Amino acid sequence: MLAGSFYKIVQEQSTAGNRTVTIELNAAHAIFGGHFPGQPVVPGVCMMQIIQELLEGSLGKKVLLQKASNMKFLNMIDPVQQPLADVVLQYAEEGDQIKVTTAIKRDDKVFLKFQGIFSVEM
Repeated sequence: MLAGSFYKIVQEQSTAGNRTVTIELNAAHAIFGGHFPGQPVVPGVCMMQIIQELLEGSLGKKVLLQKASNMKFLNMIDPVQQPLADVVLQYAEEGDQIKVTTAIKRDDKVFLKFQGIFSVEM
């Protein structure tokens, strides 16, 4: 949904249950015209969509968010000032559920911390 237009992957590393992806945000994307004009900020729902898309890419399966047990937006992402962000995914499949711990950050600045459960879409 957002891959390729809102963000693109510029670097990634994967091992079993772990994936670290550096993304480049498109500051010219239409979303930023409304969020917010003259002061673009990446919407939280877009951060969550990025996590979902990257998890789906790791698993090769469609997933749906079932539970967000911990979600903290710690800093805003201005795509003009901060076009690159690192998404660090740790996940474990347990039946049709996937437990996920992730962070979106760059260097020592953390934008989002998330823990939750996704289910495999049937």
